[in-house]
Amino acid sequence: MTTAKKMLPATNVDEYIKRYPAKVQSTLQKIRKTIKKAAPDAEEVISYGIPGYKYHGILIFFAAFENHISVYPAPRSSNLFKKELQVYKGGKGTVQFPISKPIPFDLITRITNFRVKENEEKLVVKQTKTKNKSVNHPR
Repeated sequence: MTTAKKMLPATNVDEYIKRYPAKVQSTLQKIRKTIKKAAPDAEEVISYGIPGYKYHGILIFFAAFENHISVYPAPRSSNLFKKELQVYKGGKGTVQFPISKPIPFDLITRITNFRVKENEEKLVVKQTKTKNKSVNHPR
């Protein structure tokens, strides 16, 4: 069985990962390292009971299940990933990587890089709007 025992939510990523069998732990650690390498400035968090990373907002999360590891949000609507992600199960914003097959760490790297860029672009737009608002409406 690859799912964690029912218990209180983990308080940190190490605690979350230790709840799984050794083989799954190894995969989760590799996913963690992959994300941290792609987004070294991201803050590691536990949110909604799963490991995640924040960088100018939500960046990426991952979670282990009995037969797969999910990564969220997955850019399924992006033309850069649409074809590649269609081979994996998952909802509109998730991708499920079967535990029984090799995990595509290069794809996780590219998704993380895409999300970093996406969040940086949103930040610039937000800062521009805030700056324009203060210029147009001085106190």
